[in-house]
Amino acid sequence: MTDTSRRSLLGALGALTVSASVSPAALSPAAAAAGRGAAADRGAASAPAAPPAAPPAAPPAAAPLPGAASVTGPRSSMTFTGTPYDTAAFARSCLGELSTAVLPGTPERTEVRHGQQRVAVLTKGARTVLMSGPERTFTENKQPFTDTFDRLVPDPRLPPAEQLKPGWGSSPGGGTWSVYGGSAGDADFGVHHQGAATMVLKDTEEGRYATVTDDGISDVDVTCEASFDKVPVGNACSFALLFGYRGGSAHYRARLSFTTRGEVDLRVEKVADARTVVLAEAGPLATGVRAGDVWKIRVRRTGAKAQVTAWPAAGVEPAEPTAEVQDGQAGLRSGRVGVRGFASPGCTNLPLTLTVRRLEVSEATWQTPPLVTHRDWVRLLDAPFDGAWTPALEAVVRGWAGSMAPDVFSYAMMFLPGAPHLRGADARVGGAEVLGEAGYGEPDSQGLLPVGADFHDYMQQPWTFPDMTRRPEENQGRHLDCSGYVRMVYGFHLGVEMVAVKDPAKKALPRKSGAMVDFAPGVRVAQRAAGSGGTGVDLTQLQPGDLVLFDAGDNAGDPADPDAYDVDHVGIHLGLDRAGKRRFLSSRKSVDGPTMADVSGASTLEGPGLYADALHTVHRL
Repeated sequence: MTDTSRRSLLGALGALTVSASVSPAALSPAAAAAGRGAAADRGAASAPAAPPAAPPAAPPAAAPLPGAASVTGPRSSMTFTGTPYDTAAFARSCLGELSTAVLPGTPERTEVRHGQQRVAVLTKGARTVLMSGPERTFTENKQPFTDTFDRLVPDPRLPPAEQLKPGWGSSPGGGTWSVYGGSAGDADFGVHHQGAATMVLKDTEEGRYATVTDDGISDVDVTCEASFDKVPVGNACSFALLFGYRGGSAHYRARLSFTTRGEVDLRVEKVADARTVVLAEAGPLATGVRAGDVWKIRVRRTGAKAQVTAWPAAGVEPAEPTAEVQDGQAGLRSGRVGVRGFASPGCTNLPLTLTVRRLEVSEATWQTPPLVTHRDWVRLLDAPFDGAWTPALEAVVRGWAGSMAPDVFSYAMMFLPGAPHLRGADARVGGAEVLGEAGYGEPDSQGLLPVGADFHDYMQQPWTFPDMTRRPEENQGRHLDCSGYVRMVYGFHLGVEMVAVKDPAKKALPRKSGAMVDFAPGVRVAQRAAGSGGTGVDLTQLQPGDLVLFDAGDNAGDPADPDAYDVDHVGIHLGLDRAGKRRFLSSRKSVDGPTMADVSGASTLEGPGLYADALHTVHRL
């Protein structure tokens, strides 16, 4: 890679980091461009030129795309700890004599040291090298999402075996909807007309609840719009926007009550230990409300305070909140968002149908965002390490020492939420996008995200592999499934050879995660014994940058099909988080794209949890 292309890419990666004083989103376009240039200059000053045996050049990146969406702050970030000129960046010029030692354990690893300081770890049979460099912090926060229920659940056009059970399905980027309540259970919920989710109130015994399964949300700006199909008779009916939800007996809610007189009242309530406390009330907000009139509720919560606004969807949102509350008691500081429907005792014209047309989380934070801080950088040799420490190899390692040129994690973070989209100058891609926030895939009629988005699908470019040429799948631009994400980082950007299916010679990275178990180049680090759970995988030799492969249960291996595997998910080990757990990056259906967190199963290798239990293989490229 030339100095010019390195500076360009460092500037692009700098756009993902968080400034201590000024967020990039707060800058004008001209100022932002100037900031990117300054970031590039700083990177060039602290990153020495690559040695002759440097890893394959990555496609240089240009400026962010015109009209790219902006956010109030990066949803994910890779930041350099300490001063802009981390002293570790000057390590190469300060290194004296290096020593090597073979470490205990399998696979065979050689540690390179300068005095008592670790410089690098090389693995016999692998191209990846674990380098010590400037300290970085990786983090991610909740991404906004909007669910307009553009799906059918279940879809009557599909064969019965392919239909989801009744419910609200999955919210794009938000997580799976969990529903409960009522004598009929899940049958009271569905998305029978695209653009409208329904819950049917058939009794007055208990409410119906639908919540998005992300338990970590704390501060949030969430809006819901819904309507009832009837004006109640005998007693009121209500729908509520839930927040801080931990269960039917522990949550906050902003509840609109629709009376038999056609009036609408608002109550903000706290439910704790199954007891309801009214925190604020207002009303009537309107009279003469008819069946089918759509209402909106908006909750803006910050810490212990919440502002609630309610208004007819046909009107304009009021400038001032309808109610403001503050709950000084501890607890309920985080939880899900969702919707509750309820018919009060004495309501006689049941069933009533609540139709929810939209739920939007425009801003949100997790109570405890994932955070990983370390000095580990992962780089690639031109060929696998054969176990011999040579002068040529020493020159390569010295050239990498302290370098801030992009590595595996620099590229991997450039596909997480909030990453800017950039085009590549590589002639193979014809100016297509090669970096930027990625989704998982195009949803089907039920809102599910099927497998299918490889790295060239993201770029919407055909690609000629040694075993065949493949054209991009339609509607999969800016999407990466789990193996496509790994191939984008390690294959396209860092030069590991790839094939369209699999390579029996184990020289190229296969397309599917299941095939990577047996056919990926590199070395096996650990694998669970037959019949054991994920806890059976020995993680003592695990390193940042290793591939972690899972049998998460989405599909079972078919002995009659040699291309079918039990393993169905792959990620990249990132390192220890602030809780001391091994955290990994992967592209996930439940968050609709690459993430170091998740909303349906923690991205950690320690349990309990889906992926800790499902860990199958650790592999080093």
